[in-house]
Amino acid sequence: MELPAGLTARVELTVTDADTAQTLGSGDVPVLGTPRVLALAEAATVLATTSRLPSGATTVGTSVQLTHLRPTPIGGTVVAVARLSTVDGKRLRFDVSVRDGEVEVATGTVERVLVDRHRFVTAALGENPATEPA
Repeated sequence: MELPAGLTARVELTVTDADTAQTLGSGDVPVLGTPRVLALAEAATVLATTSRLPSGATTVGTSVQLTHLRPTPIGGTVVAVARLSTVDGKRLRFDVSVRDGEVEVATGTVERVLVDRHRFVTAALGENPATEPA
């Protein structure tokens, strides 16, 4: 089953102290940290395809290009939108944008790959998927 290009999803976040560069260790200022921006963008990519995946399948991130353009203070609300732009077999490429109202906070691309969840987890744990039940 091939996923159709054009699938989209949005995820919203109101910035708290837990989301800041200070707390995340990615800087020393009390604004939305880049690692949290990335996590938000990835969450939108996951949401865009989750309901359309075959049974037993999931996607895993393989590549990210993200430009964090503007700071967002604690209390600000950002919205990440992901759009599946390219499907190349099991490779999925998403265009992502994070906005604070009308202001673009971040932009980039996220690539994910469609995998069999059981085989992936089994391999990650160092087990032999050939000997595991299907």
